[in-house]
Amino acid sequence: MSKPSLWLRCEKKEFERRTALTPATTKKLIDAGFEIFVERDEQRIFVDSEYEAVGCKLVDNSSWPSAPVNIPIIGLKELPESTDPIPHSHIQFAHCYKKQDGWVDILLRFHRGGGTLYDIEFLTDANGRRVAAFGYHAGFAGAAVGALAVASQRSGEKLGHLKSFESEDAMINTVKTALGGSGKGVKVLVIGALGRCGRGAVDLFRKIGLDEDDVLKWDMAETAKGGPFSEILDVDIFVNCIYLSSKTPSFLTRDQLISAGKGRRLSTVVDVSCDTTNPFNPIPIYTINTTFSSPTVPVDVGTENPPLSVISIDHFPSLLPREASEQFSSDLFPSLLQLPDRETAQVWTVAKALFDKKVTEAVKEAKL
Repeated sequence: MSKPSLWLRCEKKEFERRTALTPATTKKLIDAGFEIFVERDEQRIFVDSEYEAVGCKLVDNSSWPSAPVNIPIIGLKELPESTDPIPHSHIQFAHCYKKQDGWVDILLRFHRGGGTLYDIEFLTDANGRRVAAFGYHAGFAGAAVGALAVASQRSGEKLGHLKSFESEDAMINTVKTALGGSGKGVKVLVIGALGRCGRGAVDLFRKIGLDEDDVLKWDMAETAKGGPFSEILDVDIFVNCIYLSSKTPSFLTRDQLISAGKGRRLSTVVDVSCDTTNPFNPIPIYTINTTFSSPTVPVDVGTENPPLSVISIDHFPSLLPREASEQFSSDLFPSLLQLPDRETAQVWTVAKALFDKKVTEAVKEAKL
């Protein structure tokens, strides 16, 4: 009987240094009887030799299309745009189940090739809870970038190119230094504060020295009345950490910003949820994702009003690639152990059923 196999592909997104499988997790999988192939990748936070040392088989960068079709391919971010059919099973974040831009084309590649998408965002346990997510580090890093943007604004500058940090402590110290030694005096509002992402944002703000009363923590109870919310205008940083699953009233609108005039305190919006192209995006004041090289986008708030910028980077945890990868990979490990039984294991059968449903929707949308 052949060993169960798994193929770790490299990430093609610029500045993406995270990985779905760390050397520690691959070692545990190999000890459990798996054969692990790892694409060489100079961008990954873990060097190739670390994988080789624990028994992985190194293969060429971006060589997964030539891998045997029975080997599942695992990665994080979406594949480069293409019309090539996909015959493999892919485990990744595809960002196409909520009808984001290009969702039909992505799913039709699997349809035409006979492959399967196991979207990591929708791998859930028996209670419907996600088995692995980068939420905590997304919120933590997003809050840090928001604070750095405020520091830049206070100096009359625009936040420049971002680079990944070696650790959470290094990130905290950098932010505190940028703010003059402490974040005291900065006021923030976090929506989705009880989730993984929101907890990460709140922790960052606490660790850089904000007073507890200046960290407004909102969740479903506070947003139940429906937006827009005038309270957002009265803080320096608004961080959106919700998990968007259906239409919801806008939290903040451009008309609201213009009407506030010069009395608005809000200067930075950090959309960690980053549902930029989602038709239900609750922050309809911007239209593009920002990047590490250009982290902010200005919002048209009317002439002579104080400036406002949005930060909408869709891979915030890449700013903490080692810690984020270690946490995520460890959380995903128990589900990966069940891959050989994916025809019956709940976490995989539910994900497959959702994929089949979404492919049917895509085929219908494309009128095939």
